[in-house]
Amino acid sequence: MSWPLCGCMPTVTPIFLFRMSEQETELLPEEGEMSFWDHLEVLRWALFRVLAVFFVLFAVLLWVMPHIFDRFVLGPTSDDFFVYRLLAEWTHGIISFTQGFNIQIININVASQFMTHINTSMAFAAVLAFPYLVYELWKYIRPALFENEIRHVRAAFMGGTMMFYLGCAIGYLLVFPFTFRFLAEYELSANIQNQINLQSYINNFTMLIMIMGIVFEMPLVAWLLSNLGLLHKSFLKDYKRHAVVILLVLSAFITPSGDPFTLMLVFVPLYLLYEASIFVVKPAPKEEE
Repeated sequence: MSWPLCGCMPTVTPIFLFRMSEQETELLPEEGEMSFWDHLEVLRWALFRVLAVFFVLFAVLLWVMPHIFDRFVLGPTSDDFFVYRLLAEWTHGIISFTQGFNIQIININVASQFMTHINTSMAFAAVLAFPYLVYELWKYIRPALFENEIRHVRAAFMGGTMMFYLGCAIGYLLVFPFTFRFLAEYELSANIQNQINLQSYINNFTMLIMIMGIVFEMPLVAWLLSNLGLLHKSFLKDYKRHAVVILLVLSAFITPSGDPFTLMLVFVPLYLLYEASIFVVKPAPKEEE
């Protein structure tokens, strides 16, 4: 059914039409179609709700951040960090990071502590608001999907959210602590004393954790490219050796430490993500399973 753009123009069918659910069609004309401007209005309110949730979380985190900053954000700076202690217990002391490691973070700018309070609370609020953002995005595109598409897209959104949090967790528990420990203890000369600036610490903390969260979206990206017909299972299988080299380089970039243990902590999850991507990608039209 076409919609008139105005009274003096011929009717045309807009290209931005979504199929509406039964509840949504009650709010629209009986044709059940939305114009381009209707979609913008729906999107505007979705963004408003996301921002509202973000600012509520931001306000809460502003209040609780002083209570969790020492134990959570600055946890990897001390040998009392629970990951270091667990690693020593699991390896029966063979690998021990609990002996005399205590880095004092310094501040050299007047406003750094205040800005760190604000920026860290905003970063945490963004991470916590991510599931609601995905939910609003799902609500927005769901009317455009056929019934057989809804199940797959819902699974992709849920899987992508879980993988993002899994990547952030690995970044916090493994990647950042060992990368920070290596860099903090590295000595070019015994006459140089390391003094870690607060801004430098927070930048590396948020960057590595966010990078790991984004990298863990690899299977979802591969699935989307596969459904668009841009990626097939045979391509990932044929170039697996090249991918291993690229993943090793990426792991070395993420964790610039020289020990194989830390490198493998990053490489193994990335390689498993690549194998998961092969599993979820569709075969080519003439490709046999």
